[in-house]
Amino acid sequence: MGAEDCIFCAIVAGRVAAEIVDSDDATVAFMDASPVTTGHSLVVPRRHAADLLEVGERDYERTMLAVRRLVLRIEETMRPDGFNVLSSARPAAWQEVPHFHVHVIPRYDGDGLTPPWVERGADADDLRDAAVRIRGE
Repeated sequence: MGAEDCIFCAIVAGRVAAEIVDSDDATVAFMDASPVTTGHSLVVPRRHAADLLEVGERDYERTMLAVRRLVLRIEETMRPDGFNVLSSARPAAWQEVPHFHVHVIPRYDGDGLTPPWVERGADADDLRDAAVRIRGE
């Protein structure tokens, strides 16, 4: 999927309606159409990039600044008890729309959300082996 058939690009261009909550020259933030809590929003760069691996450094930086700005605004106006801020890259990580985006999910005590995974634990050797691979040793 490219920018021409991307739903988030259509929202950015104003071709698809969305409840915009913030925008600047590099980013747009809008309400998630299927929110998991009240105030659940998405922040996207205006320039199309499929995911975190493809987005340019400057667009990433501007997106994260917009995320912080949105978190501060939601904190002031909605007074949640906490936040989840997350982004998924590729379908194996549950990315549904191939346009880099960050979920801002206000959390409220008793909202019923639970983590989507179960911690599996690791011993010191497993942690060391993974660290060696990540460091490229």
